[in-house]
Amino acid sequence: MMKESMIQVICGPGRGKTTSAIGRGLTALTKGKCVYMVQFLKGALDADNMEIIQRLEPEFKIFRFEKTPVFFDRLTEEEKAEARICILNGLNFARKVLVTGECDVLILDEILGILDEGVISGDELCAIIAQARNAQIQLILTGTIYPDCLNGHVDEVTRIQTRYE
Repeated sequence: MMKESMIQVICGPGRGKTTSAIGRGLTALTKGKCVYMVQFLKGALDADNMEIIQRLEPEFKIFRFEKTPVFFDRLTEEEKAEARICILNGLNFARKVLVTGECDVLILDEILGILDEGVISGDELCAIIAQARNAQIQLILTGTIYPDCLNGHVDEVTRIQTRYE
């Protein structure tokens, strides 16, 4: 089966970005592909969610490197400094996955958020995208704010906006 490189972004102020990314991952599973998701800024996985996710393994694996169950934006500055180290460990894991080709689809959930938080730069994110292209791995990026630095580097942008009535 020939691999294809496709860089997708799911962004916007609305709810459902992670759900959409997981849906795309499940679609890839139906085509016999292996999917990894690395989540950022969402805290540690709780036991209830882990049980459901483990049913999808080994074809769909979700990784979180943050140790506290609290969302990043609710941490103290000291806790954020520690969380940044964990986030960088997650990024290094994602880079390793791209080098080794362990999966066909790599979802970096809320990576645009760590760009917003200044944990990584736009150049670093573009380097990850280039690495995914070279490895012929489909890459899905999510986050609230779409940065202009991605123009010309991605193939598809889906903007989600929730409307309440």
